[in-house]
Amino acid sequence: HLANLRSSPNLRSMQRLSRERLDAFIPRLLAQAVEHEKPDLVLERVLPLVEAVARRSAYLVLLTENPDALRQLLTLCAASPWIAEQIARFPLLLDELLNEGRLFNPPLAPELAAELRERLIRIPEDDLEQQMEALRHFKLAHSLRVAASEISGSLPLMKVSDYLTWLAEAILDQVLALAWRYSVARHGTPLRPDGTLCDPGFVIVGYGKVGGIELGHGSDLDLVFIHDGDLEAETDGAKPIDTAQFFTRLGQRVIHLLTKQTNSGQLYDVDMRLRPSGASGLLVSSLGAFARYQANEAWTWEHQALVRARVMTGSRDVGEQFEKVRADVLGRERDLDKLRAEVSEMRAKMRDNLGTRATAAGRAANAFEAAVPFDLKQDAGGIVDIEFMVQYAALAWSREHPALLQYTDNIRILEGLEEAGLLPDTDAGLLREAYKAYRSAAHRQALQKQAGVVSGDQFHAQRREVMRIWTQMGLS
Repeated sequence: HLANLRSSPNLRSMQRLSRERLDAFIPRLLAQAVEHEKPDLVLERVLPLVEAVARRSAYLVLLTENPDALRQLLTLCAASPWIAEQIARFPLLLDELLNEGRLFNPPLAPELAAELRERLIRIPEDDLEQQMEALRHFKLAHSLRVAASEISGSLPLMKVSDYLTWLAEAILDQVLALAWRYSVARHGTPLRPDGTLCDPGFVIVGYGKVGGIELGHGSDLDLVFIHDGDLEAETDGAKPIDTAQFFTRLGQRVIHLLTKQTNSGQLYDVDMRLRPSGASGLLVSSLGAFARYQANEAWTWEHQALVRARVMTGSRDVGEQFEKVRADVLGRERDLDKLRAEVSEMRAKMRDNLGTRATAAGRAANAFEAAVPFDLKQDAGGIVDIEFMVQYAALAWSREHPALLQYTDNIRILEGLEEAGLLPDTDAGLLREAYKAYRSAAHRQALQKQAGVVSGDQFHAQRREVMRIWTQMGLS
């Protein structure tokens, strides 16, 4: 490893001072690396970082003078190649290792939001580049803190997802504010049907993992944009445009701020395919159009997705109206035989397309053998089966039990099903524990930069129980 490092072009062109700093650092690195169980692995993961910072040698000084930070770096890199890669790509993260108290204590949601607001307030309003960098640094630093806390065991799975979701919420909040300011400065403010100004008359709705408060490391965001502007009116600025155009541009701006690659990477990948009519639909829906689509055109799987949908940021009143539409749509009367058939059919399609071929998506006799893989998410008895049961239950029973719609995360909906007597206590408990176990395993895989697949001899009991409950619900 060291020979490769020495021959790297980065090091060959080093200034004398940087070379001296590197020479002072390497013995300290080796001395700490040999204390690890797998020193070779540690070096393999840490040396790309050394190479990346060799010419900005202040970082080497930082690690040379702070043995605790170096120890922390080696521990984290030994535990997770994902973390090692993050720090090598963004050496700025080394600063996070200096304060152990901070590193292993990620802040709660209100503190996160306040910290980000404060960071952005210090940047001139017209300096978009700096704002984008600040947002990205903030995300990188807090993602590292969450991963470090997860690896050290100080943060259990549910809390990890909470933090990563809060982080996304704080970022979306500020991204919408930036996009709104920019759009209004260019075109003026759009109007509501009653003639008042929109402020912003727009919400970002999170679906999928972010909606269900289940974000993982590197998750993308499933988003839908909704506005309640007056479609007959124009904005009130010097360069007015019609309302629909304004909100489309606002939505595009939000996506640009989230996805643009800068020196510090991108904030999030964004998936907008859950919007009405999917990829062929308008980027931003009016509230009325969204409600009509959900009532008259949406497929059952789109209603399943709506179970996990919640407002992330934007206008409170539009958010409340969205919640009402969601409750009306999900709580409508349904033919349960038809619902079971449609949910089962969608699940079968997913298994066929995404499940493990060699085991008929976990349903073949060999599915429980060590030699074959088990896809934690897609195979029978896995994560998606549990999610589909929860969604089926919400669609089937929320008319009589509207409390089921209060939450968007699977764990609390399962608790609601148990409280309402719709699912036996033991089954609800089994599903919750299996769900957490699968997601913990998937998180661990992500930190190892591996797909969410384990060997088929794992999770036997959980998989069989999930499959049993699936059948008992009348799903096929």
